[in-house]
Amino acid sequence: MRQPPRPEPTLHDLLTTLRVWSPDATTLPAFDPDTAPAEPLPLFTAWFAEAVAAGQAEPHTMSLATSAVDGLPDVRTVMLHGADADGWSFASHSGSRKGRQLAARPYAALGFYWPALGRQVRLRGPVESASSTEAQADLHARSTGALAAALTGRQSEVLGSLSELASVSRAAWERAQREPDAPSPTWTLYRLRPAEAEFFQGDAQRRHVRLKYRRTDTGWLRELLWP
Repeated sequence: MRQPPRPEPTLHDLLTTLRVWSPDATTLPAFDPDTAPAEPLPLFTAWFAEAVAAGQAEPHTMSLATSAVDGLPDVRTVMLHGADADGWSFASHSGSRKGRQLAARPYAALGFYWPALGRQVRLRGPVESASSTEAQADLHARSTGALAAALTGRQSEVLGSLSELASVSRAAWERAQREPDAPSPTWTLYRLRPAEAEFFQGDAQRRHVRLKYRRTDTGWLRELLWP
């Protein structure tokens, strides 16, 4: 006798089957905040390298939170382009939604999540635009596909159809291959200079370690936070 088909699992069903930091996929290293450097950048660099070594998929992706003129929040996933004494950098078109929001309210937050190690890094602070020369150099150091996407432009505008996108994108790819130094005037390199940076290390007993750096007039203040 033929069995009736099983019902599709609900969202609740799926959620109850999932676990965080499975031992098969996650290693939770010890983190002693007393040994952390005096500034957040060296610790970020070390943690980033350890995430890469642990096989974390796309460790350079991060959540970027901005706010609109009305104060309402917005968030999306973008790619880290670099981090140095000038700040953590990412790029977009100045006319995109995030570009317009940053022009109106130049303050943002970044969030990294590396589940392979049970780690998070959170940063927030003012955002500045790099020079046009730096922005174009950043763009042309990337792949042909990245240049083609930048030349396609119109980010966040309403799209009439997928066929329109295919046509414009095809032309952009052809130009990117023909002119690898083609400029994209609206391409903007942004730098977030953190006023705060938090490093979160997960713990199997839920005794998570949270180390917060806060910028002051005399340097960085470090403090622990309750998990």
